[in-house]
Amino acid sequence: MRISEYIEQLNIYTSELSNDSEVTRICINSKLVIPGAVFIAVKGSQVDGHAYIQQAIEAGAHTIVCEHVPSIVKLGINYVEVQNAAHTAGLMASMFFENPSSKLQLIGVTGTNGKTSTATLLYNLFKKLGYTVGLISTVKNCIQDEVIPSTHTTPDCIALNELLGKMVAGGCTYCFMEVSSHAIHQHRIAGLVFKGGIFSNITHDHLDYHGTFKNYLDAKKKFFDELPKASFALTNMDDKNGMVMVQNCNAKIKTYSLSSLSDFRAQILENAFSGLVLKIDGEEVHTRLVGEFNAYNMLAVYATAILLEQDKTQVLIALSSLEAVEGRFNYIVSDKDKIVGIVDYAHTPDALEKVLETINGSRTKDVKVITIVGCGGDRDKTKRPVMGDVASKMSQKIILTSDNPRSESAVEIIKEMKSGIDAGRIKNVLSIVDRREAIRTACTIAERGDIILLAGKGHETYQEINGVKHPFDDKQVLAETFIELDR
Repeated sequence: MRISEYIEQLNIYTSELSNDSEVTRICINSKLVIPGAVFIAVKGSQVDGHAYIQQAIEAGAHTIVCEHVPSIVKLGINYVEVQNAAHTAGLMASMFFENPSSKLQLIGVTGTNGKTSTATLLYNLFKKLGYTVGLISTVKNCIQDEVIPSTHTTPDCIALNELLGKMVAGGCTYCFMEVSSHAIHQHRIAGLVFKGGIFSNITHDHLDYHGTFKNYLDAKKKFFDELPKASFALTNMDDKNGMVMVQNCNAKIKTYSLSSLSDFRAQILENAFSGLVLKIDGEEVHTRLVGEFNAYNMLAVYATAILLEQDKTQVLIALSSLEAVEGRFNYIVSDKDKIVGIVDYAHTPDALEKVLETINGSRTKDVKVITIVGCGGDRDKTKRPVMGDVASKMSQKIILTSDNPRSESAVEIIKEMKSGIDAGRIKNVLSIVDRREAIRTACTIAERGDIILLAGKGHETYQEINGVKHPFDDKQVLAETFIELDR
């Protein structure tokens, strides 16, 4: 397509073009520009693409899409002025890759907790139902069985449309996708056509980016506000903001819950380390997943499958064979003392509380819970004391340690977490900066049958310290420590 065709289809008003050439690539990164490319100058939270316009022209861009035209322009170059370059980038990227989202059933999952689990469970469910399926998630991106490493919860608009295009070429008929609040706010999903949207819950997170909880909520809500009329919006009725999310939503609104009147309901019959037994739509379902939070995830998965017109019986059979998502309530048991080690991605106060509620609901009184937890650096600082408070209230012993300190001091992060712990519980708190040593200490002080929760990193296989990612896998380190101490 020529640049004039993009401008015409997007109804962009511009002066006469200097160069109506074919578009070879759409770029928001000047380093990726090739001759014949369109460079879109997006204003990011840290970098303003307008500063790289000249670099893009030197690399061969024939068209610059920007929010303000430079004071000095170059002959033969098109300068297209738009109100929101990030939004335009999403629309142009979708067009460049021939609108791949419209050629499959794209389902977006958003919320604070449960996005990865719900999207991945849906991906696994539909594979079991015999479909060729795509997944876009925090842990990994998949085109059926091909795994593509993930760097962001939601890729940038160009990488996203390219990935969706590969899914279409690979025969995918469905794609299940995590939609982060950052991606919504930054217009990374502009131009995508969603068949449905799922809301899990919303709690305290990402205030370092959004500033206020209202801004965070509004970012999530924007996803539902923009769903097309032909799609569905599935929302959690048990979350106090569940119906707020779908106010002004044009899509078909459906609800799910464990305790409220809703379109899709489930009841927990059993909740143990061996798994959940649920009653869904009058049918008893045995699952391998653990915890009330997974009951919500499984119900959302079931409801979505039914809304996508799948056979109820086949869906329920497939649900019973699904396994926990990587880094979400994965557990191992030591051979000698039968100490249970649980690895979970819980990195928000709400997620940590839910995991500890599940553990405490399944243990006997003589079993201690030892929680190892930290908080990431360069992220929302306001949740740090809350994380310390939650862990100390719901565990018999806690060890505060490093997570991904990034550019911050792990010692200072631990101090901030400790500040939220009541003086009466401080005697049960240890501070050990080295995460490996914290795991070893927990394993050493644990007695037969005790439970160690290793929270915060889940599926991650690294620790980021001062800009360097060091190999570190919680589950692997825990398993190695068990073997060492069992000798």
